[in-house]
Amino acid sequence: MAKKLYVGNLSYQTTEESLRNAFANYGEVVSCSIIVDRYTNQSKGFAFVEYADEQAAQAAIGGMNGQNLDGRQLKVNEANDKPRTDRGNGGGGYRNDRW
Repeated sequence: MAKKLYVGNLSYQTTEESLRNAFANYGEVVSCSIIVDRYTNQSKGFAFVEYADEQAAQAAIGGMNGQNLDGRQLKVNEANDKPRTDRGNGGGGYRNDRW
């Protein structure tokens, strides 16, 4: 069963290719995606790396958490498997019924 990891504190210069290469030392990487801002297309500083099996994922957590990549100390742990919920459009707009 595939296992997804959260990788935080990424450098903005880290590419998916360099991230995949760093994590490939621990097993077969199924997918690797750096999360980017939808408007600026700049990295948000975190990514998800998915392994084909649990043992490779656990080895990667043990081996990569706290390691330096592109000048930043990585934070690596298991990704939360809860599905994302719609968080709405923000708000903060003027509501006429307040007065």
